[in-house]
Amino acid sequence: MARSAARPAGDLPVPVTRFIGRRAELAQVRRRLEESRLVTLTGVGGVGKTRLATEAAWAARRAFSGGVWMVDLSSVLDAGQVPQRVANALRVVDRSTRRPNDKIVDHLADHEVLLLLDNCEHVVDACAELVSDLLGRTRGLRVLATSRRTLGIPGEHLFAVPPLAVPDEVLIPSTDVVAGYDAVQLLVDRAAALQPGFTLSSENRVAAARLCARLDGLPLAIELAATRLRTLSLDQLVNRLEGRFALLSGGAAASGHRRQTLRDVMDWSHSLCSPQERLLWARLSVFAGGFDLDAAEGVCAGGDLDVDAVLDVLDRLVAQSIVLSERSGDGVRFRLLETIRQYGRERLVELGEEVAVRRRHRDHYLALARTAAAGWASSRQQAGLARLRAEHGNLRAALEVAVADPDGAAVALSLTSALRQHWYADSFLGEGRAWLDQALTLPPPGEPAAREATDRARVDALWVAAWVCLLQGDDALAEARLTECEALATRFDDERAAGYVRSLRGTARLFAGDTAGAVAWFEDAGAIFARIGDTEGLLWVLFQHAISLSHRGQAARAQAICLRSVAISESTGERLCRSYALWVLGFDTWRQGDLAGAWRWARSGLAIHQSFADPVGAALIIELLAWIAASRDDLAAAARLLGTAESVWALVGTTLVAFGPPLQQHRDTCEERVRAALDPGVAAAERARGHHPTVGRAIASILVPGPARPDRGRPASAGSWPDARPAAATTSRPSAGLPAAGPAPRASSTGVGEAAGATPGAPTSIEPLTSREWQVARLVGQGLSNRAIAAQLVISQRTVDGHVERILAKLGFSARTQVAAWVATREPTVAD
Repeated sequence: MARSAARPAGDLPVPVTRFIGRRAELAQVRRRLEESRLVTLTGVGGVGKTRLATEAAWAARRAFSGGVWMVDLSSVLDAGQVPQRVANALRVVDRSTRRPNDKIVDHLADHEVLLLLDNCEHVVDACAELVSDLLGRTRGLRVLATSRRTLGIPGEHLFAVPPLAVPDEVLIPSTDVVAGYDAVQLLVDRAAALQPGFTLSSENRVAAARLCARLDGLPLAIELAATRLRTLSLDQLVNRLEGRFALLSGGAAASGHRRQTLRDVMDWSHSLCSPQERLLWARLSVFAGGFDLDAAEGVCAGGDLDVDAVLDVLDRLVAQSIVLSERSGDGVRFRLLETIRQYGRERLVELGEEVAVRRRHRDHYLALARTAAAGWASSRQQAGLARLRAEHGNLRAALEVAVADPDGAAVALSLTSALRQHWYADSFLGEGRAWLDQALTLPPPGEPAAREATDRARVDALWVAAWVCLLQGDDALAEARLTECEALATRFDDERAAGYVRSLRGTARLFAGDTAGAVAWFEDAGAIFARIGDTEGLLWVLFQHAISLSHRGQAARAQAICLRSVAISESTGERLCRSYALWVLGFDTWRQGDLAGAWRWARSGLAIHQSFADPVGAALIIELLAWIAASRDDLAAAARLLGTAESVWALVGTTLVAFGPPLQQHRDTCEERVRAALDPGVAAAERARGHHPTVGRAIASILVPGPARPDRGRPASAGSWPDARPAAATTSRPSAGLPAAGPAPRASSTGVGEAAGATPGAPTSIEPLTSREWQVARLVGQGLSNRAIAAQLVISQRTVDGHVERILAKLGFSARTQVAAWVATREPTVAD
């Protein structure tokens, strides 16, 4: 396992409590990871398998240049979903029709990765099949699994996680000796966190030793017990345990006995809850992953639990460690440990409420999805996508209920279509298609009114499914979906659906290379969307219309349409389609010979992608940057950018050719230029330098300036050089198929110039920042505080605070120093 000096990638959770003891076990797990490519931690529920695995992964993370990735399988109900869940956790962008296994193998190629598969026991066969396949086809992958059952495949090294060491409850040693036991240390640590000042003493050592022994050293049981020490003494706690559950007798330690011990601990904790706490605990079990307060109130209120009481009851469950709370941005999210969630689900079934509460859960997330879809073409776009991303587990659970409901076809169709942007922009395309296909095959209800409602919901699901098929290259099924959608749209006089049918037929023609046919369809669709006021549909049409015109050499029309699209995006706050319009502007400007202008358009579009998980848009822009670099005769940068684009396309699972022959022809020409001009070894090295494991790192390698290169006297970042005084250096030799540099058209000639009152020399309104934000950014770059900026601009500090927050969000930065560096790269452009 080679070491990497860079900060490792991955999504390993950061523990919020101290890791107690287990030094010997931790060392053994790390040793086994060095010796074997598959290590499985086994043991009963509550023994601490997940925590030990997480600590071992943290300790080993620097040995894995490709990162350490954790996949929680606890909420997977269908074993067939295991490969897809692993692909999602690894951030394998899901846009092709290949098996998830194949995508994962390609994603892991040439990377040293540690994959932590947590809670495998209920899908152990599927996990075994997947792990065996992945290990057999990759070299740098190692797997650390936790499961109550072994995976049972060749090469598996097992490690049975024991309970924490406990004192003898009969011959109890001295206080110092008792304090040395891991179980007692855990009890004291957790108790002190809840009751400041709590310590182990000669007076309570006997009770502490007996409690830990009778809880069998199970960390979960000890942590639950510790929550009661705010109201009970250790002696009282031990006395309450008497007769409540059978503990080890005569040193027996059968695994079945341990499972019964854990259940008894859960029963005991449940018995100490109030009736409202028990009811909320049971109802919260329908959530998959985390949830927020709004969701808890919307799903769990009713009957004996008023909506106004949910917060107070939830707070009491958090205080008892039954529910965990976690900070998430500006809010708080909650979750239940899987053992506690499963226990709650059993109680929910006993109450006879499972069906009703799961339907309320489904309806809550349907409303959430509809709200996000309605706010797509607005300033709520990014927040809506982030919310859907955070709720992916709950959305999946809602879909499971919807497709399983005999009368739920309309709901299933509505939910799958409302999530269309989540499937696309958050890289869940393959999973989205599976849900769409399943919803579209559900039998319609027999009652006429319900059947009509289902058919109306089917209209949107059909064009969304066609869109997904086109992106995956399944043109035949896409056309079949569009034909059915068109018939239903005519039946219901649904102009919006008719517009999407025309738009997607234009997309199909564009991908096939028929730009004339594409233009005709886009013109029809755009007219419909403009007439009915559908901004979302119009923005998706405009940049595709523009690229089709650019391919046909109609630059003026293409740029005018792009500028119209950007203006609409700016007026509504939409950003993703704006990035695509900027890409087309950069592409067409490059074809006209203005390399510096093209580079700036493209960089502006790429900056937007820092806030989205859309690798297709990022890859298209990076391709364009490579072509521009080649036109400028910076062939090393071109090779490096081609490598960066390749690494992003690999994450998508597709290539540029899927987006039409004209784009692929430009790439072929660029590659030929690089091969002709660079030594093969140099070209290969530059391409390798351009490879990055994630979309975010690929974008950062271009947008964040690097150190100066002595040989060229400009930043090492492949994406920074054109901003360094392009006007004096944009002249380069023309080459076949690649435009030469030429004079940049004046911004005013396209109708986009500096806004009235804008800072002289600031970027135009098409740049990521508004004129006022640019003013603030420049002052941030000069090192001024928000108060000093407010004084200089004669505005309130609160207004400046808001500007700085928006600047950081728009540029995808987290620190003012990053803004300063970004401004520095733009200043030479201002001078020109």
